[in-house]
Amino acid sequence: MRRILLFPVLFTTVFGLATSHATNLKYTSGWNFVQNGTSGILALEAIVVSPTLAIFFDRATNDPMQMNGHPAWGALWNLETNTATPLDVVTDSFCASGAMLSNGSMVSVGGHTPVIDDAADGRMGIRIFEPCDDPSGSKCKLFEDPANLHLAETRWYPTSIRIPDGSLMIIGGIHARTPFYNTDPVNSIEFFPPKDGGVPRPSEFLERTVPVNLFPRAFALPDGKVFMVANNQSILYDIETGTETRLPDIPNGVRVTNPFDGSAILLPLSPPTYTPEVLICGGTNSSDQIPAAELDSQFPASDQCSRIELTPEGIERGWTVEHMLEGRMMPELLHLPNGKVLIVNGAQTGFAAFAGVKNAVGGASNADNPAFTPSLYAPWAPLGQRVSNVGMPTSDIPRLYHSVATLTPQGNILIAGSNPHPQVVNETKYPTEFRVEYLNPPYMNSARPTLHDVPSQIEFNKNFTIGVDIPTTIPVSSIKVALMDLGFSTHAFHSSARLVFLEANPSQDRKSLIVKSPPNNRIYPPGPGFIYVTMDDVTSSGVRVMVGNGLSPPVEDQGIRVPR
Repeated sequence: MRRILLFPVLFTTVFGLATSHATNLKYTSGWNFVQNGTSGILALEAIVVSPTLAIFFDRATNDPMQMNGHPAWGALWNLETNTATPLDVVTDSFCASGAMLSNGSMVSVGGHTPVIDDAADGRMGIRIFEPCDDPSGSKCKLFEDPANLHLAETRWYPTSIRIPDGSLMIIGGIHARTPFYNTDPVNSIEFFPPKDGGVPRPSEFLERTVPVNLFPRAFALPDGKVFMVANNQSILYDIETGTETRLPDIPNGVRVTNPFDGSAILLPLSPPTYTPEVLICGGTNSSDQIPAAELDSQFPASDQCSRIELTPEGIERGWTVEHMLEGRMMPELLHLPNGKVLIVNGAQTGFAAFAGVKNAVGGASNADNPAFTPSLYAPWAPLGQRVSNVGMPTSDIPRLYHSVATLTPQGNILIAGSNPHPQVVNETKYPTEFRVEYLNPPYMNSARPTLHDVPSQIEFNKNFTIGVDIPTTIPVSSIKVALMDLGFSTHAFHSSARLVFLEANPSQDRKSLIVKSPPNNRIYPPGPGFIYVTMDDVTSSGVRVMVGNGLSPPVEDQGIRVPR
């Protein structure tokens, strides 16, 4: 390897984004959808990389945006101007994964064999977007060196998450495209930067869960272990020992990983115990032994949500079952800064992938009957009363296979993509979708708290002060300070997405907050994040911070252990 460029970086704070963004969008009271801009390429994958920029990746195929005389398959999305500019990508990033490192670099891993001559094979691809504070992105670049910087195995449809030492854990995948099921699996785990001398670790869990185990859902837990779910099975994985502990299966035979995509989320972690709970919603209760040709785009998706507390007592109790308002295949679960979970996108019938089942819609879509209305999930509400869509708007844009969603630094939700085809296809029922939407919470049209003088870097287990301007219309009867990793969105899952609530006390003059950072790098894996403050359910824009020492991975443990 001659050039990895994993150097430490400190971030500068950018203010005023909510105001500039509001000039481009028309807000109304209550929740609302606004369509604004086109993505240039299909937004098959999305990750926020700065206060003003997100990256979209697609397959190297026939997207309309051009780069160096050929179709682009990467783009920078400007959150202030709602415009896309092409990003120079070398390897085919089709159905890759990604996350942020402890030094703030974004890393995309895996991909596919290209169908156009302008791209290199992306299955072992490693793409590094170094931290860039140019608000327009004009000085930001993506680095690749396939000959010298690559994965140990070919991986298409892998998962990657940031773990407590700030590096990436890369899980599973498939070697090359098969018609529907994972019949050519990569049943192993590797890391970036490499561990174990670069030799992948075999996984019995991945072996057991074929043929429905692509994009396994995984979360780094506060004790340093990793929770994983694939098919209808779940485990705890000990990174230090390489051992797997099997947990109870998801109830009622519901299966939740590609091509039977449900979604999963680590619920917000709260002091003082930071007790981890996982929520899994959607998917299907179809058997993974049914041949793809006997499945149907009209098979109902599951409305089941399963929730488990990942403590010895919680594991003993097992999964709690509740239900969404409709079945959803390929939903996305997103943290909101107030602690609620947004359920958005997906279809009420069918399956993920394209052209694999009976009655494919428009010649290719394995799913039908889009779920146009989002729901909110309140983790603290009584069982049976947690899901509601009261007051939620309804979109008219189907968001099916290959769609994305992410919270933005401005505090609203960017939604893009949808393409149940192997390339850009128009003039069909579910064409390739380039329109970008924002789902705006009610606070986008109200006076909001404004943060200032936020440290660009915070150490673990330390008090720090942030300035806050509070509108007189907000009585401040409640304050929530959320530290959030906004995650990497692809295939109905938000890799590394995380919300940690921080202890906070206001000053008597209402002009500042004294905040306590996370106790250690297991509660919040070291790296970049955004701090949002919610007062009486009105949320500020987020301010970017570096959490931890900002060094390149692997980093040593930081902070203190939390007693249990």
